[in-house]
Amino acid sequence: MSAVLQSADEPRTVFTYDRTPDAYVHWRVEYAGNVATLAMNVNEEKGLKPGYRLKLNSYDLGVDMELYDALNRIRFEHPEVKVVVITSARERMFCSGANIYMLGLSTHGWKVNFCKFTNETRNGIEDSSRDGLKFLAAVNGAVAGGGYELALACDEILMIDDRSSAVSLPEVPLLGVLPGTGGLTRVTDKRKVRRDLADFFCTTSEGVRADRAKQWKLVDHIAKPQAFPQAVKDRVAALVERSTRPGAGKGIALAPLKRTIDEAGYHYEHVDIAVDRKARTATLTVSAPATAQPTDVAGIHAAGAGWWPLAMTRELDDAILCLRTNETEIGTWILKTRGDADAALAVDATLHQHRDDWFVKETIGFLRRTLARLDVSSRTMYAIIDQGSCFAGTLAELAFAADRSYMLQLADDEAEAPTIVVSEANFGLYPMVNGLTRLLTRFCEDEKPVAAARGRIGEKLSATAAAELGLVTFTPDDLDWADEVRLAIEERASLSPDALTGLEASLRFTGRETMETRIFGRLTAWQNWIFNRPNAVGEQGALKVFGTGAKAKFNWERV
Repeated sequence: MSAVLQSADEPRTVFTYDRTPDAYVHWRVEYAGNVATLAMNVNEEKGLKPGYRLKLNSYDLGVDMELYDALNRIRFEHPEVKVVVITSARERMFCSGANIYMLGLSTHGWKVNFCKFTNETRNGIEDSSRDGLKFLAAVNGAVAGGGYELALACDEILMIDDRSSAVSLPEVPLLGVLPGTGGLTRVTDKRKVRRDLADFFCTTSEGVRADRAKQWKLVDHIAKPQAFPQAVKDRVAALVERSTRPGAGKGIALAPLKRTIDEAGYHYEHVDIAVDRKARTATLTVSAPATAQPTDVAGIHAAGAGWWPLAMTRELDDAILCLRTNETEIGTWILKTRGDADAALAVDATLHQHRDDWFVKETIGFLRRTLARLDVSSRTMYAIIDQGSCFAGTLAELAFAADRSYMLQLADDEAEAPTIVVSEANFGLYPMVNGLTRLLTRFCEDEKPVAAARGRIGEKLSATAAAELGLVTFTPDDLDWADEVRLAIEERASLSPDALTGLEASLRFTGRETMETRIFGRLTAWQNWIFNRPNAVGEQGALKVFGTGAKAKFNWERV
């Protein structure tokens, strides 16, 4: 969705990510017992922005917004679903990938944000698979580029063997860019395709047909057209057996978000964003529950989408996406919390106690994925732990995700002195995409300081104690507080945004690599560099001239 926001300067378009099934124009969703089928049926006239047509089941950000909404509704509204089949409603065409004309018309920032959200949605599919929801890509026609990258995120790929449909990653030979939404990495890290075969596959525009695709491990199964429907049923049955989802029960309806957008920012019930355009900052304030939350499973299910952990997460997720898309010059996010630490910790105890319940598990997964959005957002994040703060347990993850934290130092006996509290949630409930907790990542996988912090679970730690444990960066006293925080924010805002993006991305993930960190830290970084290079986006670059009949002209210098 988009809206025109009237401002003192000039009207501007604001894009939002919330969707509803009755308004989908690109996906058909069907439910049958333990199976949900998502059939891509892109309306080529309904691009999110003007200037291009979404031909050949290609996609833009709007198509992926619908996919993201559909996945969340399957997770929460349909506990009976054990397997999701992702396929196409078109004959002989699964998906041709990201729309090339959209990419050619887009600014660098729009391309990067589009690819990041697409990456996160694919990663979310794999994350949900680890929680028990299984995915089958039923590739019933030609599949290229981002279409194959979507299939790669699924647990299994079944491809039709009709002697003409091919699978390809043609970005390098056709467009002068990379298969940047995970394709290049998943082919080797997940599919275990041999390096030399992957090199050939990623540099040939025509791709390979089903028999060779299976031989090279690009797909798991193939079937002739007449046998394809039964093959889908067989693979679904096998995946149902592997699923740990309940397979029954009443779902949790995801009511529309209550959100107000104005020139001052974005406003929700539990999350508020105050935008200062002159200072180029956004203050994100997340509030602890203001009322007692249910502690038993029946009460949690009765609360539904109004249960604080889910309601807050939906709002925070939406806020992050809106900021990343609409506020590209707001380079510093100031993270604050408000409320009662005991109320926040009580919710953490409930999450821990009932973590095997399907609804609680899905809420934890949503929290995990939303916090991971912060980790890969190209914005500076400073946590401000001041009077009235509530950085406790789950909410303390905001401070641990920040690039720096500033905690006000007051006399320990002062009633209003801020504290920080760790709970069990900080030691495994919300791993980053590197597979580590934020605390273990913070200490570069040194277990000793993490164990010291764990030994203080439940304690309301003063600024002095938090600093001694390494949980905060600086602890100015009340005399220096205002000036030190102000100067830190102003100095950060004066630095090169490009350099800061590279710095933050490099420092946030220490130690080991995973497939996800390789996607975000290596593949995405190279893709973003290529997106700026004339061989791709110059007037005679491959991305610019695609479809015009002209041939790209390259600068042959290797850099």
